[in-house]
Amino acid sequence: MPRFTEFETYDVRFPTSRDLDGSDAMNADPDYSAAYLIVRTDAGDGLEGHGFAFTIGRGNDVQTAAIEALRDHLVGLDLDATLNDLGGFWKSLVHDSQLRWLGPEKGVMHMAIGAVVNAVWDLAAKRAGVPLWKLLADLTPEQIVDLVDFRYLTDALTRDEALEILRKAEPGRAEREQQLRERGYPAYTTTPGWLGYDDDKLVRLCREAVADGFTQIKLKVGADLDDDIRRMRLAREAVGPDVRIAIDANQRWDVAEAIAWVRALAPYDVWWVEEPTSPDDILGHAAIARGIAPIRVATGEHVQNRVVFKQLLQAGSLEFVQIDSARVAGVNENIAILLLAAKFGVPVCPHAGGVGLCELVQHLSMFDLVAVSGSTDQRVIEYVDHLHEHFLDPVVIEAGHYVAPTRPGYSAEMGAGTLRDFRFPAGKVWTESKEQSK
Repeated sequence: MPRFTEFETYDVRFPTSRDLDGSDAMNADPDYSAAYLIVRTDAGDGLEGHGFAFTIGRGNDVQTAAIEALRDHLVGLDLDATLNDLGGFWKSLVHDSQLRWLGPEKGVMHMAIGAVVNAVWDLAAKRAGVPLWKLLADLTPEQIVDLVDFRYLTDALTRDEALEILRKAEPGRAEREQQLRERGYPAYTTTPGWLGYDDDKLVRLCREAVADGFTQIKLKVGADLDDDIRRMRLAREAVGPDVRIAIDANQRWDVAEAIAWVRALAPYDVWWVEEPTSPDDILGHAAIARGIAPIRVATGEHVQNRVVFKQLLQAGSLEFVQIDSARVAGVNENIAILLLAAKFGVPVCPHAGGVGLCELVQHLSMFDLVAVSGSTDQRVIEYVDHLHEHFLDPVVIEAGHYVAPTRPGYSAEMGAGTLRDFRFPAGKVWTESKEQSK
């Protein structure tokens, strides 16, 4: 009877602030980081589960400690029983009464639960010998809804309604999977748009994005309106009239300010504005959506749980749902959010970038295509060309599309050299940097 036996955490950080990669109006100097977890068993197959929570530097040690606090919730559990009831495993973590007091269902501990849940899903897919998207897409509708906690959701989505959505999508699953394998999943790129880049770099990267087959790009905005107008003009001239340009304010504005700022940028044909205000302000997002129409609102990367997503959808606060693979409590909660979005008919366009977020979230969108929404209409996954080389199964982009992963697992595994050299503060990258600064 194999059991979970090892639980190993790492504080991994990358010095992306040196080149201002990831810079925006609210986060001027991010060091992309992962509070990283490896779980092992005594099954004798040598397989490991890898997961992480994403941060941008300071505080990654706190996030790592939160993951470590969950050690006793996994080590010692029966392997097969856990993998056969991943819905129950999710609830055992999220419903723990003492841990729950720290949230409930939000913040550092909820993200830590996500890292553990994702690591176990990574192991489950490896043991099944398939990529995670395929493992999920092959589940029956009944098996999928068993993964979801419907508490707090039933005023918007019941178990029976979720089953109806999934059963409606069953015809054509095989054809959509074949389409995915042949064409990939549409992507958009944020690579040109970091706020710390100068105009020449912005224009060059915009042109490169179009040449690489992307039909949508995104620019960071919100620090200075005159600068944003100039940068939008340059970007529109660089990509032409047929490429979508989204903008991302990273929670910078109050409600009235957001409406005025977006209207000022409207002449450059804005596709959506992302995170225009506080991620918790459901009614503020609704007011902005009304005030800037027909420009759309997208949000979700900092939305803390499925309940807030439910309310955003109920209030008409967004036109694009942006799930994040490492913000909520892992795969199970993201499935709940995908089902909510399907119920309300709102496209899901995941947040990615960061470190490893592209690798993970592609699986969720591909599962959504095959087994939930059945569509890629107005759906794109964010792509940022940073740090993929540190993963054993990095994303592959061809002609502006994510290529469907074929390697078993959740694509979360970093190389041993990366875990060694970028571990904070003792890894080579950080000790050498400290020496050079003396």
